[in-house]
Amino acid sequence: MDFKSLIRDVPDFPKKGILFKDITPLLKNPQAFQKVIHQMAERYKNRNLNGIVAMESRGFILGGALAAQLGVAFIPVRKPGKLPWKTYQETYDLEYGKDTLEIHQDSVAPGDKILVLDDVLATGGTAAATIRLVEKAGGQVVEACFLIHLTFLNGHEKLKSTPLYSILQF
Repeated sequence: MDFKSLIRDVPDFPKKGILFKDITPLLKNPQAFQKVIHQMAERYKNRNLNGIVAMESRGFILGGALAAQLGVAFIPVRKPGKLPWKTYQETYDLEYGKDTLEIHQDSVAPGDKILVLDDVLATGGTAAATIRLVEKAGGQVVEACFLIHLTFLNGHEKLKSTPLYSILQF
């Protein structure tokens, strides 16, 4: 199946000069969505994962589906003030300013094997901060997985030694 044909380009979103890769047409197609999750599940089914950490908001869609398919924990990473329990925080640089992500302190046990999952790897700040959160909680990130990797933005460089997998590259 040609997944790229189901990714819509949206110019000037969320701001002028950005060409946004919209995955909602792929999600709307049940066969394509199932095939994406199946492809990821095949890759990770024998990795003895304890959980999938996914970032809000589109990462939740893929992460929840994959966690259910693999029978492992789904662990959300959110913006500050959205998680109701004690959290670890990680602040990271954006193009203009900073942002912060949080994870529940009890969501990852020391030594847990974790897959970090999001829809798009762009500049890498969100993924790198999420990896640091998992490590702060004592987990071991086995790989970072993305539906789309925007290779020209070099976000993979911020992931340093973390192995990377993506289904699509632009």
